[in-house]
Amino acid sequence: MAAKSHDTARYTELRNSKALRDYFVHDKFEAGIKLVGTEVKSIRAGKAQITDAFARVEKGGVWLYGAFIQEYSFGGPSQHAPRRVRQLLLHESEIRKLQIAVETGGQTIVALRMYFKEALVKVEIATASGKKQFDKRADVKKREQQMEARKALKFRR
Repeated sequence: MAAKSHDTARYTELRNSKALRDYFVHDKFEAGIKLVGTEVKSIRAGKAQITDAFARVEKGGVWLYGAFIQEYSFGGPSQHAPRRVRQLLLHESEIRKLQIAVETGGQTIVALRMYFKEALVKVEIATASGKKQFDKRADVKKREQQMEARKALKFRR
C-alpha cells in the first residue's frame, strides 16, 4: 500500500484575516516578492504570517514591512532574518498608482494574502482606508442578518 501524499494545497495560501475587518479595501494589486531560498521553503511549509504586514512606497519601489517568515529548520548557518523588510516587484505604473493613493487619498497599503502561483510566491496588496468602530459594528450586524436568513431558508426546505 502506498503512503499518503502530503497535502500541499493546505499551505499554498496565507491570508490576512484582520485586513477585511479593520479596513475598507479599494484597489488590489498582485506583486512578486524578493525572497531567499530558505524563506520560500518556510512559506511552503506554512511557517509564515502576514497579519501585521503593510507596504510603503520608498526609493522608487514598494517594500513590505511586518511580514513574519520563520527561519527554516534545515537551513544551516545562512539563515534569513524573520522580520526583514522585503521588496515587492510591481510595474512602474502600479507603483505610481499606489503612491498617489497614499499621498493624496490618505490610504494605506495592506497585504491581503500570500500565495504560490506555479513556483513563484506572490503577494496580493491593496490600498485601504481604516474603519471606525461603528463601521465594524455595522459589518457584524449585517453578517448576523445574513446568517439568520440562511438558517431560515435552510429550515424552509
